[in-house]
Amino acid sequence: MAVLVDPPRWPAHGTQFGHLVSDASLDELHAFAKAAGLPARAFDHDHYDVPVARYPELIARGAVEVGSTELLKRLVAAGLRVRPAQRTPTRTLARTAVTAAWPLPEADALREELIERWSEQHRVYHDVRHLAQCLDALRQLTDAEPAPRLVLLAAWFHDAVYDGTPGADERASAELARERLAGALPSGEVSEVVRLVLGTIEHHPAPGDRNAALLVDADLSVLGQPRGRYHVYARDVREEYARYDDETYRRGRLAVLDDLLARAELFHTQRGHSLWNDAARRNLSEERARLG
Repeated sequence: MAVLVDPPRWPAHGTQFGHLVSDASLDELHAFAKAAGLPARAFDHDHYDVPVARYPELIARGAVEVGSTELLKRLVAAGLRVRPAQRTPTRTLARTAVTAAWPLPEADALREELIERWSEQHRVYHDVRHLAQCLDALRQLTDAEPAPRLVLLAAWFHDAVYDGTPGADERASAELARERLAGALPSGEVSEVVRLVLGTIEHHPAPGDRNAALLVDADLSVLGQPRGRYHVYARDVREEYARYDDETYRRGRLAVLDDLLARAELFHTQRGHSLWNDAARRNLSEERARLG
C-alpha cells in the first residue's frame, strides 16, 4: 500500500500536472496531501492534481513514482476509481443540463433568474451543480415516467436563496417561489411547490407523501455517491462554512451526521433506498469516524 504519483504530463497554468493517489484509502491520501501542504481544492474525486514543481518534495516524503497505467490499475484495484460519469459535473455542463430540464417553457425569464441565483459566486456546494444533481436524481427515481412538474419546480426553488443559514434559506426560497410563480400557476399548485420547498428543512416527509419523498430523496442523493464524489461534497460543504473555525465546524457537522445516521430511513422511496442507502450510510459513518 502506497501513495503514488505518475509522470506530470498534463499542461495547465503554464506548467505540467500529474496525479497523486493512494492505493489504500482516501484518508491516507488526504493525510499525505495535508502534510505536504497541498490545497484541498486540488482534490479531484480520486486524486490530487499536483504541479511538476512539487514532485521532488512529494517523492522525498515517500510518494512512489509509477507509470500512468500502473497508477490507474492500482486505483481501480483499490476500489477508489471514480469514473467520469460518476463525477460532479462542471458548472458549465451543469448549467446546460438544468437549462434543458426547465419544466415551464413559457417562463424562460424565470429560468434564467433562477440559474443566475444558483450560480452566485459565494456558493461552493449549493450551486448549479447541486441543482443538476437533484434533477438527475429525480430522473433516476421516476425512471420510466417524468417526475411531477411541481416536484421539478420545487427542486429548482429549494435552494434558490442560499446564504448558509439553515432553515432561513429554505423559508426565503419558499417565499421566492410563492412570489415568482403567482400568476404562472394556479394558486393550489403554487402552494404545493411552497410546501415541498419547506419540507427540505427537516427532510422528514409524511408516510404516503410521494411528492415530498421524491424531492427529499433527490436532495439527499449526494450522500449515496461513490466515496470520491462524497469526499468532494464534504470538502465543498466545509468551504461554504469557512467562517467557522475547525472545532466549531466539527461539532456542528457531527450533529448533522449523527442525526442522519440515527434515522430509520434515510430515503423514503423504494427506488431511492435501493439506489443510495447502503453507500450513504457507509459514507456518513466514515466521515463521522474521521471527524470523531
